[in-house]
Amino acid sequence: MITRSDGSSQPPPWQREMARAIRDPAELLELLGLDAAFLPAARRAAERFPLLVPRSFVERMGHADPEDPLLRQILPLDAELASQRGFVADPVGDLPAAAAPGVLRKYRGRTLLIATGACAVNCRYCFRREYPYADNHASKDGWRDALETIADDDDCVEVILSGGDPLMLADRRLEALSDALRALPRIRRLRIHTRVPVVLPSRVDDGLIEWLGGLHCQAVMVLHTNHPNEIDSAVRDAAGRLRTAGVTLLNQSVLLRGVNDSAETLCALSETLFASGVLPYYLHLLDPVRGAGHFDVPAADAVALVREAAARLSGYLVPRLVRETPGAPSKLPVVTEIGSETWEAEGLAMPL
Repeated sequence: MITRSDGSSQPPPWQREMARAIRDPAELLELLGLDAAFLPAARRAAERFPLLVPRSFVERMGHADPEDPLLRQILPLDAELASQRGFVADPVGDLPAAAAPGVLRKYRGRTLLIATGACAVNCRYCFRREYPYADNHASKDGWRDALETIADDDDCVEVILSGGDPLMLADRRLEALSDALRALPRIRRLRIHTRVPVVLPSRVDDGLIEWLGGLHCQAVMVLHTNHPNEIDSAVRDAAGRLRTAGVTLLNQSVLLRGVNDSAETLCALSETLFASGVLPYYLHLLDPVRGAGHFDVPAADAVALVREAAARLSGYLVPRLVRETPGAPSKLPVVTEIGSETWEAEGLAMPL
């Protein structure tokens, strides 16, 4: 909370911005000058998975352009209501991997905490759009069960905060977690998976920077950016503040039909990220979550796109194309090229 000169307090700007976020499809269409014919479908799809988007993110969208790549990520469509073979509620096996409420053990040496169910934006392709957050987030009991689970795992050296979006938690709740982690000296890294600095850069405020700068372990932040148009001056400023606080910045994207399924867009994204101090890390094939089949790009097409991008970019700008497979010991590479040697990785468990 921010204390004013008269002694009263008010929520920080990022929370006030979220209070004004767009939740009504009619308002979104009106703001963007889009045909009202989209409204019935948008309302039907939003009944299953609500619309949520900050106004500052909407301001980066093209006016009267129903094909805008940022709009496509957040506008509810009738296509979400169509059933598609192989698209399920839990596509990455989160529920079987639960070791405690909100605590997932999938990979050796790392424990993932679903810190909250809250997000700054509801991405239509979200692989946790049906996740039962109410009873399955790690912060619900002040992190107690989560911390006991981590303490019992002698292999764990890295804690990964996911969600929802962990940066939707107030600073004091994040501080409670990091303070408790100090009692576990084997924890070397705190990794934060977040879309917030991209869609709500005002969240990267003095309080968050102070918390990150005071961590006892290394901080890694994996941003989620899918298109270069998502990165404006406010996002670049937020990334700069995070780097100044000593945070290592990586990016993961999801390959989405109609959003970033061209080599030109992928190259522009990597260049824009790196110019902002963020290293491209992963490019994910779409997780087959129910309601997102219209975003799917076939693996063969994805491989061709990455090979084309790799022919244009420096090697460190080419994200690794991966898929997540339930029960696998790591993300699985769809293709990994070393010189002229190519590994096709359908079923190949090559750790990344």
